[in-house]
Amino acid sequence: LDAVVARYQTILDATDPDRTPAWPDLSPEAAHARDTALAALQPRLSTLSPLSGQEAITRDVLQWRIATEREGVTFDEERAPFLNGDGFFTVPTYVAGRTVLATPEDARRWNARLAALPRYFAQATGNMQRGIATGFTQPAIVVDSVTAMLRRTNAIPLAADPLLKPYATRPPGIPQGEWNTLKAEATATLTTQIRPAQVALLTFLERDYYPHARPGLGAGTLPGGQAYYAYTVRRHTTTGMTPDQVFALGEAEVRRIRAEMEQAKLATGYTGDLKSFLAAVRADKRYYASDLQTYVEKASEIAKRADYQLPRFFGTLPRLTYGVIVKPPEIEGSSNGYIEGDPEKGVAGQVSVNRNATRDPLFALPAWVLHEGVPGHHLQIARAQELADLPRFRRGSDITAFVEGWGLYTETLGFEMGIYRTPMERFGKYSFEIWRACRLMMDVGLHARGWSFDRAANCLRENTALPEEFVRYETLRYVGWPGQALAYKVGEQDMLRLRRKAERELGPRFDLRAFHDVLLGAGALPLSVLDRRIDGWIASQPRSASIAR
Repeated sequence: LDAVVARYQTILDATDPDRTPAWPDLSPEAAHARDTALAALQPRLSTLSPLSGQEAITRDVLQWRIATEREGVTFDEERAPFLNGDGFFTVPTYVAGRTVLATPEDARRWNARLAALPRYFAQATGNMQRGIATGFTQPAIVVDSVTAMLRRTNAIPLAADPLLKPYATRPPGIPQGEWNTLKAEATATLTTQIRPAQVALLTFLERDYYPHARPGLGAGTLPGGQAYYAYTVRRHTTTGMTPDQVFALGEAEVRRIRAEMEQAKLATGYTGDLKSFLAAVRADKRYYASDLQTYVEKASEIAKRADYQLPRFFGTLPRLTYGVIVKPPEIEGSSNGYIEGDPEKGVAGQVSVNRNATRDPLFALPAWVLHEGVPGHHLQIARAQELADLPRFRRGSDITAFVEGWGLYTETLGFEMGIYRTPMERFGKYSFEIWRACRLMMDVGLHARGWSFDRAANCLRENTALPEEFVRYETLRYVGWPGQALAYKVGEQDMLRLRRKAERELGPRFDLRAFHDVLLGAGALPLSVLDRRIDGWIASQPRSASIAR
């Protein structure tokens, strides 16, 4: 097993922008070589001797990951290497934010990476040209969103360029003169190589790509689109669910959560119907921050209250800290609410608030902070990063159903933590939850049932307190990223089911802190592997409580 894991990690590292000496090789030849290497590992995994404990989990996770990645190769997704707010062009920005220059060698390596960026952009452009030739492109409305984002990024003054963030503060290990020389070299590379490559990328998207962008919205309008969408459903949910099964779950959850919203609405003293209540709260300025600083301060206060409650619910907590920040302008179009830290480099986790957050109701802020911070993404991801006994690939955060399922699960945990203090905050929690339930119907509707943009958006308009600007942004996100939005509810439902099962079978012996530690103690897992882990934990618990005499 160790040899297979080592080989797999080498293959994975070649696609990891934080670990490659330059940037990942995006060429079709590299994709083919990676698939060949993965194919060679599959029979080796199936012939391993019986394994138990974490070794068995490692084998099972590897089997799932390799099979899923190899199936994805057949669809050649590299032909459309961007979403509505993220893509290959934001990867360098995220890497820059996690890069620490402590020595002259660190700075020289970063400068070499900057010099390699034009080639990285050129490879992505070549893949998009292949997408144009084969009809595998993003819809026009997604391209509009991306080009607007790139125009904003390209207009950032050179001195504020996010790729220079590693040079923001000189470390003691680099003399001032050498620091100035290295920073000047990086700035020159930006001026003479990277900025022209960014302009060329924008020009390509506007002049060459946009005329061939897909007029339809759903993945079903792609060549082989129905098979492709069914694959994205399986990949993002880590289950064998079909689009129709996902849609049915969404319908059931919307009905259930609407009933909860009705009760929360009545608790506020409002006697009208839900539609008028939603219209009233959207228009009531009492529920919105007057400025961004106020919003950030309120989010930080909620985060600290959540911190205080953690020891009651978790036996093991991560050492890495986190903070609430305003999202940098260069990634404002991204849907990321949490930017993971790096304990090895001393980079804290970041709960990132959008610059236009004053449009978002404050009564929904507690649920959002729980999801993005603790006990949501920061706690789970930082905890996984610190599982030093596990193979490195298992400490990552790239199994969406687990990561986002956990984030949504923790919003409900907020009731037990006492985070929701008013009927409106409880209503905000349900508004956020029904948003994720609507996703199940919207995503399937768009990609498998031919829904229009407005038909999909109406699920959010009619059931949530989300502002119209956010409704349109979210709907666009689902258009550009087939299947990803399904992971949240599917993962959460599985975790809630496992908790209920453990509570039922263990009765008074159920320990919530121990349950959470087991759930998080093996890193992000496909749901089938998580199910087996929790079932094994339940079976391992003593069948009778000891009695003190």
